[in-house]
Amino acid sequence: MQNYLTIDVEDYFQVGAFSDIVSPDSWETMEQRIDESVAVILQMLKKRKVRATFFVVGWIAEKHPEVVHAIMEDGHEIGCHGYWHRSIDKMTPDAFREDTLKAKRILEALCNRKITSYRAPSYSITKKSLWALDILKDAGFKTDSSIFPIAHDMYGIPDSPRFRHNLTEYGLEEFPMSTTVFFGRNIPVSGGGYFRLFPYWFTKMALKRINQKEKQPFVFYLHPWEIDPQQPRIQHAGFLSRFRHYNNLDKTLGRFERLLDDFEFIPLPEYSRNV
Repeated sequence: MQNYLTIDVEDYFQVGAFSDIVSPDSWETMEQRIDESVAVILQMLKKRKVRATFFVVGWIAEKHPEVVHAIMEDGHEIGCHGYWHRSIDKMTPDAFREDTLKAKRILEALCNRKITSYRAPSYSITKKSLWALDILKDAGFKTDSSIFPIAHDMYGIPDSPRFRHNLTEYGLEEFPMSTTVFFGRNIPVSGGGYFRLFPYWFTKMALKRINQKEKQPFVFYLHPWEIDPQQPRIQHAGFLSRFRHYNNLDKTLGRFERLLDDFEFIPLPEYSRNV
């Protein structure tokens, strides 16, 4: 079964876990590592002839257009991940609209095509920020992959559908982050920090269960910084933030290679070729 592979293109200093201690004003002074980490992922995918959707932060696209060009040249799809990688719950509707449209314009200029797929930074479309879906619709997006059907301290809509579905009211098709159900509770197994937290055998078992028992494709995501254990350490971050970000970074690359060999992947459906 073909599953959906997505890469969230942000650098190590832009993550939500560090947003309170790393100001965007300082981003340009930080060591930039996005080119190298994305290049490693592209090489891995090219070797296996796998295509993916890359959700790119607008700031990265603007400052590192070569990253977007490299992704496009390898035949992957491009989606929007906001400009400043700010959680929606920290923005007003007007600020969110401005941030999203700015990123969309930059990406469309670089790609020379419409960008119709979106993913919220930190999966921050929750019941309190459903208003963002109206803005996405007005901006011309057709696909969203922002909703995590789990209970979490930073994001999530626990009772949201677990698989691909239409958000008819908003004119969007939703591809939620994948979960498996244990003892009546949704357990996140779609990648990122959960991919680093759980042993690979558990992730593989859970994803196979989605494919084989539920007969559904899963959505998997990864960040380029997660395959870069040599990245500079952010000082003064709290214990939980450090754990979420640095846990098992040295194991991610090997696990990702195994995942690519154990499952089949395609990008999210892309509608902009017909726009």
